Amino acid sequence: MTTSSSTAAEKNFKTEVLKKIFLIIFMISLIFALFLYLNKEKNNTYILKTFELNGSANRGNSLFKINCVGCHGITARGLVGPDLHLITERLNDKEIIKQVIEGRTPPMPSFEIDPQNMSDLLEYLHSL
Repeated sequence: MTTSSSTAAEKNFKTEVLKKIFLIIFMISLIFALFLYLNKEKNNTYILKTFELNGSANRGNSLFKINCVGCHGITARGLVGPDLHLITERLNDKEIIKQVIEGRTPPMPSFEIDPQNMSDLLEYLHSL
């Protein structure tokens, strides 16, 4: 008889352990989803603020020469990174902003750039 009560106790123990594991996985997933949501909201706010500003192609050209020529070349025709002429026809402004601030395609790094500078860079890219 001790065998059957021991087996029932083991089953209860396993059930409790599985419940706790499930709860931990659920909580981690919830935290991860919340992090993604908040990050998306932060990026959306950044993008909206960038769109509110008037960029300068001249200032954007200077930013490009400081940060981008190593990969995209002095004329933006590409080296390690792609040719950026006509980039504004391939990607919309929101996609370009996300590419710059998130570095979506390796080996491009992500850049922390304030909205005014991003607006300037967009204006420059539109001028290519």
